[in-house]
Amino acid sequence: MSDNLSLFELNNEKIENTRILELRKKIIEADTAYYVDAQPLMTDREYDLLMQELIDIEKNNPELITPDSPTQRVGGAPLKEFRQVQHDRPMLSLANTYSREEVEEFDKRIREALGDTQYKYTQELKYDGVAVSLHYENSVLKLALTRGDGITGDDITQNVKTIQSLPIKANDLDINGIPLRNFEVRGEVFMMESDFLRINEQRAEAGEKLFANPRNTTAGTLKLLDSKEVAKRPLSIVIYYIDTQDVKLSNHSDNLEIIKKLGLPISEQTRQAASIDEIFNFINKWEENRHTLPFQIDGIVIKLDSITHQNILGFVARSPRWAIAYKYQAEKAVTQLNGITFQVGRTGVVTPVAELEPIFLAGSTISRATLHNEDYIKERDIRINDFVVIEKGGEVIPKVSAVVLEKRPDDAVLFSFPELCPCGIKHPLVKPEGEANYFCEHPECPWQIRRRIEHFASRNAMYIDGLGEKVVDQLVNLEYIKSVADLYDLHNHRDKLLALERWGEKSVDNLLAAIEQSKKQTLSRFIFAIGIRFIGEGAAKILARTFKNIEALSKATIDDLKSVHEIGEKMAETIVYFFSVPKELEIINRLISYHLNTELTEEETGRDGVLTGQTFVLTGELSSMTRNEAKQKIESFGGKVTGSVSKMTNYVIAGSDAGSKLKKAQQLEVKVLNEEEFIELIEKL
Repeated sequence: MSDNLSLFELNNEKIENTRILELRKKIIEADTAYYVDAQPLMTDREYDLLMQELIDIEKNNPELITPDSPTQRVGGAPLKEFRQVQHDRPMLSLANTYSREEVEEFDKRIREALGDTQYKYTQELKYDGVAVSLHYENSVLKLALTRGDGITGDDITQNVKTIQSLPIKANDLDINGIPLRNFEVRGEVFMMESDFLRINEQRAEAGEKLFANPRNTTAGTLKLLDSKEVAKRPLSIVIYYIDTQDVKLSNHSDNLEIIKKLGLPISEQTRQAASIDEIFNFINKWEENRHTLPFQIDGIVIKLDSITHQNILGFVARSPRWAIAYKYQAEKAVTQLNGITFQVGRTGVVTPVAELEPIFLAGSTISRATLHNEDYIKERDIRINDFVVIEKGGEVIPKVSAVVLEKRPDDAVLFSFPELCPCGIKHPLVKPEGEANYFCEHPECPWQIRRRIEHFASRNAMYIDGLGEKVVDQLVNLEYIKSVADLYDLHNHRDKLLALERWGEKSVDNLLAAIEQSKKQTLSRFIFAIGIRFIGEGAAKILARTFKNIEALSKATIDDLKSVHEIGEKMAETIVYFFSVPKELEIINRLISYHLNTELTEEETGRDGVLTGQTFVLTGELSSMTRNEAKQKIESFGGKVTGSVSKMTNYVIAGSDAGSKLKKAQQLEVKVLNEEEFIELIEKL
């Protein structure tokens, strides 16, 4: 009996462990898509359910908790284009709730923690934007950071300074005779709906792809490297938090008044509450009236008002215990599905799109919605001419969530996925075993060509500045480029480019110069740029260091590739398949003939990898380079950069204002180098 029980426990642990790995993978993918790419994969509700399931499993199986679990950190990696700076205090996320019962449970936990102490809440609108941290020194804005991963954010100071409603210098303010000049505030950058609609109108007139929603547009705008371009998009900001050592702060509601007196914008729609009924009066009011606001909200934030009470409650790993966000459910509407069309991505994936009878929902008119894949359509028995439920949260692209079966018309047509690509070539589609998507594998598919060229020219690939979506579309339509290799022939057609509408001599020469400059990019960027499925930037670096040149990689077998650390079977299969396609080999050979760099350089190989096996952690601000530049130097010599200090760390590079990582390094007796010592180390290699 005991043997059977042990076997059951082992099997149960195996099941739990498998589910944990699955949940972590989904959550990490969603975090990357949400925080880094600003392209959400799921609704907030779906994400919260996954996170709660993971929390519950780990709570019941604490031995399965690992430091890299999403429950142990805030989530989302910092963007790589900007200087990275560590937050003075972590920027945590709020726990989300969707029902009165969950709010009552939150209040019960507060009551139990505070005992007989009287307390009250402050409620605010939950703006649907991008969280930022702003540092003022001597009342002047000195630093603006994104949330990043909650510990480290990106320096977006110049971009934030373009926000007209945000003062570069705050008002001088004294609190009880004590000057308040140095402080950190946090808030939400967002875009007014009227500004968003105007931007999309301009893009439509220019024949450019429309933005999905104000929040994603805001996130994308803050990622732009050129602050002049940021200034062309009208961003707004609301401040909801302040921290300072200059004066003592007592409660949140007073802090909002302090922020206002400093001249910083705050939300005027706030209210205090002392009971659940009062909380829900405010929640219900704005659920009914949120579309009367000139900006988007997706819920209400409820915070303990007293700072003393907040400190008593403290924090859990991901969020404060003293605050919670009540999220409004996604809004729904019913309309008719008039047809299903298809989009083809750069890897050939074919995505079905619902063409809808236009309907007004959540403040905008919806005429198209994603249908994801064939399985999604079949599981819901979605048919052409059906009446369907359209669902939209403020932060996601609309989707068809269900069919209204009682309204199904007699002429409803069963859906079947096409056998041929919807492009002009009409190449047969394939559905790989174990995958949900169909693919067009023809390398001359015009839709793929557009997306592949955009990817090839992107910042983290070959970085051809000026070759954006609109330019690519124009050049493909004119058949000036039919593959990425054709880019390197464009200099022979300079006169044709000059004759095009909206092209001047300077713009043509700048594009041609950028194309020529791209020939010097590294082998790893080249591997990433050619667009092999499942091969991202990290895998491209591993492949470059392992195979040294593109010819060796093209001849590698599946077994050769699987023997490489971090290259799995599926990745190996797609690499071998890619180099088995004659058209792909033709393109590669043309790129080689144009003298693109397809060999591992000394910069990439790291002079035979003198730092191979060495692990580094970067903390604090560096004055002579960005953190990302320091990381690239370490990796160029074969070293590895991680985000946390452990006994396995070889070096911690400590810049100015280094924080907890430096302290941990000293506790663990890890070698610490200052910036000068680090530069000296690199120069000796």
